[in-house]
Amino acid sequence: MRAGNEIFGHLENGEAVERVAIAGGGLTAHVLTWGAVIQDLRLEGHDAPLVLGYENLPSYLDYSPYFGATPGRCANRIAGGRFTIDGTAYQLECNEGGVTHLHGGSDGIGRQNWRIAEQGSDFVTLTVTDPAGRAGYPGNCTIACTYSLPGDGVLSVAYSATTDAATPANPCQHSYFILDDGPDALGHEIRLAADRYLPVDENLIPTGEIRPVAGTPFDLTGWTPLHRQKEAGGVAFDHNFCLSAERQAKRPVGAVRSPRSGISLEVRTTEPGVQLYTGAYVDCPVPGLGGRRYGPFAGFCLETQIWPDAVNHGNFPKAVLRPGETLRQETDYVFRKA
Repeated sequence: MRAGNEIFGHLENGEAVERVAIAGGGLTAHVLTWGAVIQDLRLEGHDAPLVLGYENLPSYLDYSPYFGATPGRCANRIAGGRFTIDGTAYQLECNEGGVTHLHGGSDGIGRQNWRIAEQGSDFVTLTVTDPAGRAGYPGNCTIACTYSLPGDGVLSVAYSATTDAATPANPCQHSYFILDDGPDALGHEIRLAADRYLPVDENLIPTGEIRPVAGTPFDLTGWTPLHRQKEAGGVAFDHNFCLSAERQAKRPVGAVRSPRSGISLEVRTTEPGVQLYTGAYVDCPVPGLGGRRYGPFAGFCLETQIWPDAVNHGNFPKAVLRPGETLRQETDYVFRKA
């Protein structure tokens, strides 16, 4: 174990899970090797944590709905766990109600112990190899994740991935954010630079339609209170908002603010989509950071990624990674206090 790191706990096989502390630009983050989890995140001048998390490893192993994790190798949902690449059909584990494949399966990279490849006072790089055949995926896929705090309240998240066989690949950062010390995030306000979204079926799988947000509860192009989703005509968000048709240079795509605390979060990303999940189904039976109990809407996720089920839709952004290619994804989460 590297100097300055600490043991957060041990897995059943005796393997140690390390916790790494990094600091810079007014932020302090604690990162776990298990799942490449952002376990805690703090902003100077604001006492409360900015993310939902747990203070011990057993709570993560037994109760975490991907708090702070890097799910994958293909994050989000794949309909029926089925897809075809180059004429070969594949069947993945259906770990969500036996119907859909979610976040890489029940033992995906968000539940594996990563290796620390490099670290410094303000960054850490972790790597993991997802082996061929796990959950039904083709090819050995190696993923690297770098968290850095370069300054000005920026949490930078950079992913890269390579493979030795064509495979869906789509890592993402799955922190649940909370920008004040309230019981939930319903008092927050959000704005997303997306004029289209993906309607979903009863299993939260995209129907294939790309629908304009105008005139719908999905129109978040202006500042919108999150509490509206609980009012008449509202919707509990777990949907992809379409930012572009393909990966682009990093640009601002959305923001959230808390009038209660004066804390704001701006999101800049290379990705063509952002999944807004407002935690309607969160119900944790054990305490989180600081002893807080996490119930519905306790935090919100802004998962920047390729659109869900893209491997099954020719009109969605490309989701297949091939040998010789390197997937590169970058997202900045920028925190400020008014």
